[in-house]
Amino acid sequence: QQLVKNTLLTPEKTLIRKFNELILAIEIEQAYSKDQILEMYLNQVSYGGTAYGVEQASWQYFGKSARDLTLSESAMLAGLPISPTSLSPFGVTPYLSKIRQEQVLTGMIETGAINSSEKDQALAIPLAFHPQGTLIRAPHFVMYVKDLLVKEYGEDVVAHGGLTVTTTLDITYQDTLNVQINQELESLKKLHVQNGAGLILNPDSGEILAMVGSRDFFDTEHDGQVNITLQERQPGSSIKPITYALALSRGLTPSTTIEDTPICFTSKGSPPYCPKNYDGRFHGSVSLRTALASSYNIPATKLLNIYGLENMVSLARSMGITTWNNTSRYGLSLTLGGGEIKMIDLAAVYAVFANGGTKVPLNPILSVQDSHGNILPSNRISPTTEVISPSVAYQINSILADPLARAPAFGAHSILNLPGKNVAVKTGTTNNLRDNWTFGYTKDLLVATWVGNNDNTPMSAVASGITGASPIWARTMKELLSNHETIAFAPPDTMIKVNTSCTSTPKYDYFV
Repeated sequence: QQLVKNTLLTPEKTLIRKFNELILAIEIEQAYSKDQILEMYLNQVSYGGTAYGVEQASWQYFGKSARDLTLSESAMLAGLPISPTSLSPFGVTPYLSKIRQEQVLTGMIETGAINSSEKDQALAIPLAFHPQGTLIRAPHFVMYVKDLLVKEYGEDVVAHGGLTVTTTLDITYQDTLNVQINQELESLKKLHVQNGAGLILNPDSGEILAMVGSRDFFDTEHDGQVNITLQERQPGSSIKPITYALALSRGLTPSTTIEDTPICFTSKGSPPYCPKNYDGRFHGSVSLRTALASSYNIPATKLLNIYGLENMVSLARSMGITTWNNTSRYGLSLTLGGGEIKMIDLAAVYAVFANGGTKVPLNPILSVQDSHGNILPSNRISPTTEVISPSVAYQINSILADPLARAPAFGAHSILNLPGKNVAVKTGTTNNLRDNWTFGYTKDLLVATWVGNNDNTPMSAVASGITGASPIWARTMKELLSNHETIAFAPPDTMIKVNTSCTSTPKYDYFV
């Protein structure tokens, strides 16, 4: 039936087609032996991408004939046809190919084809993939889109349906981001910073304009096929705006003061938790505006303690975080980056702020047509929803776009400042130096960047706001905005402008 489905029939899912498949399969059973049928199947089945048949797959993946494959290589290829897109070592989940390889080897033990020792030896051999000869521009984006199509329409339709897919990719933006990532990584070689990634979005439409999942997709030696924008990593301080959005939604304002002073939190069965600031200092009474813009840790932790972990998690989920499912794992350090996120999810959160509180689902696909030119329906995109109030979104935007408020931590002439462009930006670096982030946006353009190592080893040194993700972000955003008029974040009609200064020099803020 698999042979018939792959070679003689269309991928449409109808009762008539299924009936024809059964009849043809019976006729083939009567005309050919099992070995002949298996041979025909292996010479026709898809192994992912442009590889049809095991011989072509062997050359594509390993650069040699199938007769020369090792046990380790054979087991990897043998496992692919069940789902070549999701199991591909060059797809969005490359680790699944290794899991599938082990399943195949285990099955060979059960049938007596190999013993346990041979299995262990095969699994211990690293798979050296052949350099891919097909030039794919934006390969991580391509694999991401293909995976979404397979999930919605099925492997058969994607492989054999003759689909025409129109995506949101802007190849100029893609090339710009890719160049800036590689340029910065070249300067960081001595700091053990091996990889970088980034996204560019249109927050208003949710369109994904660029996706760089690693510095080199085809670098199999360093897991270049892993798409960091879809992997779970710790966000550091880049998660803090969610905590502040929670606090602002409960009646606080950017002018509200909070004490940045020593404190320890205790809970039964756990040692005291005593947060420290990035600079190792305490800053006394500070406004929420300064505390967030300068990314002080202690105020963020105090706010989370006041307004509740469950409330922060609930807000984060509504804004786009998909990885915080077991809240028992987290404590107050969640506001400092203690819970893993995906870059694409946190980018969606920042897009909510850019959109004035409205969540617009991210989307890389504009249309999908079948071989007859008909538009295929899609259930992939959910409707837009308001998840925070426009006033809260504006206050976050106002803080993150305020160079004076971030000056105490980043200096008056920070690389994050883009004069005249009204850009909001937030950085994040984990305490263990495994992840370094920058998220920045205007009303219609969002750029997210990351540097680190795929194997999760610490970088030697990355100063947030000076090296790493921030220069990549700043140079990319500056180039994209060079011929682009930015629109200022405007306060909603529900807010009023108030002088908050006690001196003769006016200082204005907006209040609900």
